[in-house]
Amino acid sequence: TMRPLLLLLLLLLALGAEAFIFMYGGQHSTEHLRDAEVDRGIVVRSYKVESRITLRFAHTTVTSVVSNLAKDGQSVAFSTQIPKRGFITNFTMNVNEVTYMGSVMEKTKARNRYIQARAQGKAAAIVRSSMQDMEVFKTEVYVPPGSQIEFELHYQEMIPRKLGSYEHTLHLQPGRLVPDLQVDVYIYEPKGITFVETPQTLGEQFEGLTEVVTTGNKAHVVFRPTLEQQRRCRNCSSTAVNGVFTVKYDVNRDGDAMELQVSDGHFVQFFAPEKLDPLPKNIVFVIDVSGSMWGLKMRQMVEAMQTILDDLTMDDYFSIIDFNHNVRCWSEDLVPGSSIQVAEAKKYIQAIKPNGGTNINEALLRAIHMLIRASNEGLIDHRSVSMIILVSDGDPTVGEIKLKAIQRNVKRYMREQFSLFSLGIGFDVDFDFLERIAMENRGVARRVHATQGATEQMRSFYNELSSPLLRNIIFQSLKDSLSDVTESRFDKFFKGSEIVVAGKVASCDSNVLEAMITASAAKQDLQITTKADCEVLDRDLILQPHTFAGFSKQMWAYLVINQLLADRSLASTATKKRKITEKIVKLATEHQFVTPLTAMLVESEGGDERLLADSPKDPKQGCCLGPVSNGKVTMVHGVPPWTLPTPGPTPAATRTEILQVNIVENDPHFTVYLPKAQLDICFNIDSEPGDILNLVSDPGLGVVVNGKLIAGKQMKDNKLNTYFGTISIYYRPLGVRVDVSTEQITVIDGEDNHGISWASATNATFSGVKISVMKDAKVNVILRDNISFMVVLHRVWKKHPFNVDFLGFYTPDDNAFSPLVHGLIGQFIIEPTVKVHEIHKGTDPMKMEATMEVKGNKLSVTRGWQKDYRKNRKYGSNVFCWFIHNSGKGFIDGHYKNYIVPQLDSFLQRP
Repeated sequence: TMRPLLLLLLLLLALGAEAFIFMYGGQHSTEHLRDAEVDRGIVVRSYKVESRITLRFAHTTVTSVVSNLAKDGQSVAFSTQIPKRGFITNFTMNVNEVTYMGSVMEKTKARNRYIQARAQGKAAAIVRSSMQDMEVFKTEVYVPPGSQIEFELHYQEMIPRKLGSYEHTLHLQPGRLVPDLQVDVYIYEPKGITFVETPQTLGEQFEGLTEVVTTGNKAHVVFRPTLEQQRRCRNCSSTAVNGVFTVKYDVNRDGDAMELQVSDGHFVQFFAPEKLDPLPKNIVFVIDVSGSMWGLKMRQMVEAMQTILDDLTMDDYFSIIDFNHNVRCWSEDLVPGSSIQVAEAKKYIQAIKPNGGTNINEALLRAIHMLIRASNEGLIDHRSVSMIILVSDGDPTVGEIKLKAIQRNVKRYMREQFSLFSLGIGFDVDFDFLERIAMENRGVARRVHATQGATEQMRSFYNELSSPLLRNIIFQSLKDSLSDVTESRFDKFFKGSEIVVAGKVASCDSNVLEAMITASAAKQDLQITTKADCEVLDRDLILQPHTFAGFSKQMWAYLVINQLLADRSLASTATKKRKITEKIVKLATEHQFVTPLTAMLVESEGGDERLLADSPKDPKQGCCLGPVSNGKVTMVHGVPPWTLPTPGPTPAATRTEILQVNIVENDPHFTVYLPKAQLDICFNIDSEPGDILNLVSDPGLGVVVNGKLIAGKQMKDNKLNTYFGTISIYYRPLGVRVDVSTEQITVIDGEDNHGISWASATNATFSGVKISVMKDAKVNVILRDNISFMVVLHRVWKKHPFNVDFLGFYTPDDNAFSPLVHGLIGQFIIEPTVKVHEIHKGTDPMKMEATMEVKGNKLSVTRGWQKDYRKNRKYGSNVFCWFIHNSGKGFIDGHYKNYIVPQLDSFLQRP
């Protein structure tokens, strides 16, 4: 029988799939592979990718069959690269004739079901990764001995038109040789296909191995390399199939370049005119020349600008603003793109020496005012296109540095006829900010990867904007026959691109649908009307075996969801954002799209096994062979990932038989175990309710643990006791914070919050942070597989006159912190030298007293005991210790008030 499976797939903002990458050492059937090429008995029986493109909308299916020929069960890790513009629609798995099928639901609902399943002892894999313009679908699956497992992943995406063609890419990385490897791309375009190209992006080795058959309105592209053709060299056992498989094509267009199609109660309108004179351009280039641009980035910038400036014509006006901590204008006014002005601009760009900070706010405002002044002085043609192109590689560091304030400033002054386009260079740039500020101002953003031909990427981005053909484009239906129409007003249209509008067909008189587009061109205003038969496309699709049913509904929903996601990112109030979220979730669940707000729950036909998919947040990437334990994929087979062993008998001498821990309990009492001295030292902290005390602060690893104090109900013996009401564990590298309170456990994972109740047992993993909850008892948290914490819940009698519910905190003394660790507990990872002598009877005959020498201090200490509640939460076990008075003065570094921090995720400022 197969051990239980529970898979968590985490995929980021708008997802889809490009390829399937197997990251184990296994290959294909043993009769075709040498023994050395079959790794651990895992073999791949097949690996196939099929894309069906219908009217620019692609449905891709990735399938593979894997067998385990070994005597033992094994875990297999694999991943699939996915473009950000696509959405996963399904993932199925068949193991020993048990089928697991996916369904999409709201993310919180799916995660709660996932957590419940984990609490029942089912295994799980957390998958998070991202790379450049791709997301990585990853998972690890247990394959029983002698078993065969089949994977099938589906995703859908709209293929945009850029620079005159549609480009569909599939990222192929099988990892090893695969005898039955095949890629099929089927294209159906009712208006006809003008060309199909397959640029050899996989490498020269595969030149001539791709077959392309085009017949009128259909095309079939096949890539089927043999085992020998896949080899990196003649006698190599490694594969050369590692990269992007690309298909480019374009379609026929009527004279007006409009295409209106109706299918299954939905319509789609394409508009891509070509034979128009370009509109004049007014461009202000705003270039970051801060110190981080020094070297390769600046050289690439200069090279790109040489070509871009050469593209300008006498009808175009331009200027250049470069900025670091200061802002400079090459020309205070826009100048015509004459050869003389272009030559001067080139010299200016070449002479720039990057240095200093980044003052984005002032640079953008200067550019806006330059355009406004030119407009007010009548220098800008009313039919021209005015734009700012911002190029930056970093966050603002000078002047206004608050990103939201910069957004507000830019939006306040930008006129409706201006657009802002952003180009982010490198991996350090805050691309989300550049994207938001562009979207808010009728533009788009693009990321440039400095290590991958940045010069050509910059040129390509500019080429997409270099020939504006239309302004103020408006789509409208005739006779009010349409409903739920996607974005129908467009600020600009650039040559080589395409405008797409979709919606529902409310009525279709005489089986004919009519629509109209109006726009402003360089020399005239356009009004173009087109018609479509409401039945002909559906009749034709029945005869096309390689189209996919329901494409028009999915295309419409895809466009609407992406539009809503953009609106959500720009929502001005929480109420607006919530309403947009509700719309996205409703539409995504209806059409089964995995989005940043929905998740995929995959379960067996019997409903016993569950898997979960949702959006990625971890920007890291990686792959591995066999079982994974690097924080990218984690399998936990039915048991909590870490638990602190429960103690034995009470006497202190027996503590060496169990895991030694440092303890914080009650109001609050600290117990620190010193392994070299084999002593437990304890002290109390008498702080105020509301104070947040730092327990562990490790800036080297990015780990911090803080506790917030709450007060007892009333004074007892003229003293108001304080307790920990919240313990917060924050792991900065993964952006995960676990806030444990007496009410619930809250996991803050990036922008997502997940609530876990104390009322049920739970095992879960968030971005590599493992959490195990024992019902109404305790929660274990593990980071990096070598740092562990436990928080114990104490419930008190509700009518107790003094006490309140509170938390206890436990951490092993052998946690693998860095040498920078500090805090009330963390500082003792580096054990101080302690000497206890002059032991004698004290004023209380039940408690011995002594002198302790530590850190150059002589302290009077008292023998007492504290409680360890790991085994017995009601009565606890006694831990005998030497008690230090005055809130640990002389034993802890500095004063206890030095350990009060402002926020639950604040790192300690060393005393």
